[in-house]
Amino acid sequence: MLKKVYGFYGLFTLCMLAGAAISIAFSLVFGKKDLFFNMIFSAEDRISGIILGVFLAITSAIAILAVVQRNHVTGPLVMLNWVLIADAVAVIVVGSRLWFFSLRQRAEFHTKWVELAPADRITIQDMFSCCGYFMGNDTAEIGGKFCTSQDFANSLNATNTANFCVTPITAKTDYTLENTFTSIYAFMVPVIGLFLASLCVIQMRNEIERFKRIDLKRGGRGFV
Repeated sequence: MLKKVYGFYGLFTLCMLAGAAISIAFSLVFGKKDLFFNMIFSAEDRISGIILGVFLAITSAIAILAVVQRNHVTGPLVMLNWVLIADAVAVIVVGSRLWFFSLRQRAEFHTKWVELAPADRITIQDMFSCCGYFMGNDTAEIGGKFCTSQDFANSLNATNTANFCVTPITAKTDYTLENTFTSIYAFMVPVIGLFLASLCVIQMRNEIERFKRIDLKRGGRGFV
């Protein structure tokens, strides 16, 4: 039984380390110069992802150091559990930050759209064959191959939301946001798994030590 517990402990520790690598790697990837990544993920989001990855990596190191201690030394395992609770809070905060953003993305991206450079707005309009954000007269950038004049922008059918950039932008970003915060929430699996495995290790080590003490009191004769 103890070997199985250690096996799960090791598995969840490896998963935790993999989660750390994923969090840091994707935070760096999302930080590259890309028009949509830069719209979706702010500098704070990317820094939060890196910090979360560092936390998970540190937790993995603590987990390894805690489990190699002698049976009667359970203090590091107890400390690990408190660290895992902090990790769980961090995962929920970072994931929920992106989740809440995704719920408000139509309004949030309007702010980002207004802040874009004119050349970037033209790039998006040409990419999706749209003019303006909510409407053709909503900060449409005249130029490029599609939105060639304000008259053309005003003539677009207002009932067809695909004519305006809010629909194609949010369709593209929604997929990225949903997969990102879902992946972050998935980090809770190794966090919870390692927490439970650590509790089991503590309990089993305490049992081993208790039986050792009883055995010593009986003069080392065991229970036979």
